[in-house]
Amino acid sequence: MRERSPWPYLLVAPAVAGGAFLLLYPLLKAAVISFQHFRMGELIRGAAVFVGLENYAELLSGAEFRQVVLRTLVWTAINVVLIMVLSTALALMLVRLRRALRLAVMSALALAWATPIIAATTVFQWLFQSELGVVNWLLVALGLDSFRGYTWFADGTATFAVLVLLVVWQSVPFAALTLYAGLTTIPAELYESARIDGGTGRQVFTRITVPMLRQLFALVASLEVIWTAKCFPQIWVLSQGGPDGATTTLPVYAFKIARVLHRYDLGSAVAMLTVVILAVALVGNLRRMVRQ
Repeated sequence: MRERSPWPYLLVAPAVAGGAFLLLYPLLKAAVISFQHFRMGELIRGAAVFVGLENYAELLSGAEFRQVVLRTLVWTAINVVLIMVLSTALALMLVRLRRALRLAVMSALALAWATPIIAATTVFQWLFQSELGVVNWLLVALGLDSFRGYTWFADGTATFAVLVLLVVWQSVPFAALTLYAGLTTIPAELYESARIDGGTGRQVFTRITVPMLRQLFALVASLEVIWTAKCFPQIWVLSQGGPDGATTTLPVYAFKIARVLHRYDLGSAVAMLTVVILAVALVGNLRRMVRQ
């Protein structure tokens, strides 16, 4: 029997070791800090004391943490549903477009996807500016005078809606291009047979496209859940979790606790609970994907 050469493993080992260090070390460090009394004094002097589950008990017994968890779940659900619906529609549209127009749309999607997060967030701030913003000007031009000088970022619901638009706009290109790539792998003969048999567009989609791309849909949805739930820079730059905490999700909550209160132990506990919530939400879907 021919022995396997160790060289492929040796060549890959540095990249694997570096990736494991960069990914696992911060996670393990946060997990350790979440079980300690770790504040500004411990950050400077060291010698943090272990307090067991005290930080977790403090979080879980507080009403504010439960509100943030619920807000994060609502935030994630709204964004993921909109992203999946719009990206699926765009992917189906790309399949039907002519080559030149398809390339133009795909180029636009790629440019939107490549736009830096902070730059895109700043553009949205300008768009929804109360006095000189394009959105207010357009709404007033359409006859909606109530939006003259309307301050979007002073109302929690309005700020939440603007952030949803921003995150969906940034996320749809990746999901749409990925689903379009999957659609191109489905044999055209299946669609032709379905049309010959009198299948409607809805029947073709539900009985051919969805079953053929079930795993891809599940993968994209899982990635969007992770990306949306841990979304931080857009929220922090646009609203810093306000007004009145209306846009404070778990990552923002953890950062505010650590940055403002210097409760690094409590912030780490929030981060670890976020990981646990995401793992519980996705473990069933990921197990099903691996099994199939």
